[in-house]
Amino acid sequence: MSIYGFSPETIAARVGTEVDSAYSSLGVPIYMTNNFVFEDAAQGAARCRSPEYGDLYTRISNPTNNELGKAIAALEGGEAGLAFSTGMAAISTLLLTLLKAGDHVLCDDTTYSATAWLLRELLPKFGVESAFLDFTNLDAVRAAMKPNTRLMIFETPCNPTMKIIDIAAISAIARERGAVTMADSTFATPFLTRPIEHGADIVMHSSTKYICGHGDAMGGLLVGPKSLMEPIHGDGLKNLGGTASPFNSFLMLRGLKTLALRMERHCASAMAVARYLDAHPKVARVYYPGLPSHPQHETAKRQMKAFGGLLTFELKGGLEAGVALMNSLKLCALAVSLGEANTLASHPASMTHWYVPKEAREASGITDGLVRFSTGLENIEEIIADLEQGLAGV
Repeated sequence: MSIYGFSPETIAARVGTEVDSAYSSLGVPIYMTNNFVFEDAAQGAARCRSPEYGDLYTRISNPTNNELGKAIAALEGGEAGLAFSTGMAAISTLLLTLLKAGDHVLCDDTTYSATAWLLRELLPKFGVESAFLDFTNLDAVRAAMKPNTRLMIFETPCNPTMKIIDIAAISAIARERGAVTMADSTFATPFLTRPIEHGADIVMHSSTKYICGHGDAMGGLLVGPKSLMEPIHGDGLKNLGGTASPFNSFLMLRGLKTLALRMERHCASAMAVARYLDAHPKVARVYYPGLPSHPQHETAKRQMKAFGGLLTFELKGGLEAGVALMNSLKLCALAVSLGEANTLASHPASMTHWYVPKEAREASGITDGLVRFSTGLENIEEIIADLEQGLAGV
């Protein structure tokens, strides 16, 4: 029985339960092999021509990786999905496959630093031009479009400001001009937002985060139409080699089975934390799409089922306050990632963005007192109690 056509919760719970024809295992086997044997020369010739005829070599395709690709495609409502070693392997493979010299890319100005580096530093060496602007300003986006604009890239929610991009509006602008849209939906997961339903062409996930959910494996995922995914697979993944480990894909499939339940908890706890911080006298501002004070709250309500497990907040005391809070937390771990069972807190100005000049940091929304907070699965009263005692020392 195919999992397609069921609810996302059922799809996620049942992923990979039909792959093992040898032993009828209910779980997805980990195919830790480099090569796959051919029955005869004709079969070998067919597989060498296309993965659609079967597996050849794990860098190109592998049954465990393939099952993860099918699962994420089913959850996102896309035609095809691909698994990669990391989120950046997915993005770099997409960019290097779809773009050519003379192409133009539009990117939202709040994007992951490694993605921005690819567009600002690497691709110009090969004749690809990029422009960065605020995608919430639709008039500015329309004005920035060029006849050679090939691709539009954005995150929603954005890191770390939690800005929300109107997927339908941006996708409509791109479609009018013949451009492809790629939405990084890592923070939302398929259980909160399904960008393809709002008009996006390709969805990207750093599955290292919520999809894995346990902080023990890295991966990246792309979902989109076959017309775009086939060259990304057959040309890009095959030759660039950002292949997922089958063991990591197994862990991602395991994570998908509990993703719906985990996201319910992450979202409920993050909302409680956001409300607590919003009323705290030492907090200047909370950035969380679920709060009515968020600038894109109405957009978030239209395109999100709930508002995610991540939030950021700005302390009134600036840099010293941020450092003091980090040093006072006891339950919440100091770490730079997100989407895990553990609550993770970081202070970008003194940690991840210490090397960025203050003016540049603040221009991107990263102030001296900004704290990023990934709400975990611990008891919510204990999470807030840790924040309470930590803020008391600020």
